[in-house]
Amino acid sequence: MARTTTRRQRPADARVPGWPAVWHDGRVTEIVPVHPPLLECALEAEKYVAASGWDQPLRLFALVDAADFAEAEPDLARRLDDAPAEQGATEAPEPGSAYVTIEQDDLPAHSDVEELLAQLAWPPQVDGVAVAIERIVLPPGAEEGLPEDPAEATKALLEHPGRADIRILAAVSRDGDRVCLVRQRAHDSDDKVASGEEIAPGLLDALAATLED
Repeated sequence: MARTTTRRQRPADARVPGWPAVWHDGRVTEIVPVHPPLLECALEAEKYVAASGWDQPLRLFALVDAADFAEAEPDLARRLDDAPAEQGATEAPEPGSAYVTIEQDDLPAHSDVEELLAQLAWPPQVDGVAVAIERIVLPPGAEEGLPEDPAEATKALLEHPGRADIRILAAVSRDGDRVCLVRQRAHDSDDKVASGEEIAPGLLDALAATLED
C-alpha cells in the first residue's frame, strides 16, 4: 500500500532564517529562495528518509502534481496541508508548482535497484519518480590486494578505513527534469546535502525509463 509523505513547495511568503535581506520602500524585506518544484520535492523527500537514520533499505516514491492531487483527493489534500489550523487552508497549488510524494510499499522482489526499476511502469497520473538508496564509496585503489575469497574481500572492503557511507536520492519528472541529492554519513546534516543533475546519470536514466510509455 502506498502512503503520502510530503506535499508542497515552500509557499511564497515563507521565511528562511539567516537569508539575506534588502531595504526597500522604508522596510527590510527578506529575499526568499524558491527552488524548482522537483528539487523542492527531492529535498523534502530526502529529509523524510533521513529522519529514519541509516542502514535503510531502498525506498521508492511516486510524484504526483499537487494540483491534480488536490482535485482528485480533496479531503486528503486538506489533511496534508502544512498551514497551521488557526490560519486555515492555504490556496490550492498552481499546476506544475509542486508535487505530492507518495511512498511505495510492497515492492517487487529485487536484488538491486537496477532489477527493481526494470520491473516498474507507472500510470499517466504519476508525474515523476524518486528513489533513495545507500551506497559505500571507496577511495581509488581500495580493491588492490584483496583476499581471493569473496566473503573475505567483502569484509576487507567494508572495514576499509577510507570508506564513506552515502545516501543518494534521485528524482526525475515526465517533463525531463532530474536531480540527485547526496548525504554523507560522516556529515549527516541537512545543510551539507549536495545536489546536482548528473551525480548518478545511470540511475537517473533508469528512473526516467520507468516513466516511458
